[in-house]
Amino acid sequence: MKPVQPDAALSAVVGAKALPRTELTKKLWDYIKKNGLQDKKDKKMINADAALKVVFNGKGKVSMFEMTKLVSGHVS
Repeated sequence: MKPVQPDAALSAVVGAKALPRTELTKKLWDYIKKNGLQDKKDKKMINADAALKVVFNGKGKVSMFEMTKLVSGHVS
């Protein structure tokens, strides 16, 4: 897969290096799990911390499907 370049907001979460989209998603999930951001009751929902809130356009909680769409806006 062709590498994508994360912008400044996404770089705070996954690093500034260009990555294939699959690797970027893996790093994002590693961050979510490491910081306990997956909702305990509804595993499809992600609770944003300060860094992810910027990536999620200010939303405090998004579904994992919406997360993929929002992250796409932060790569080139």
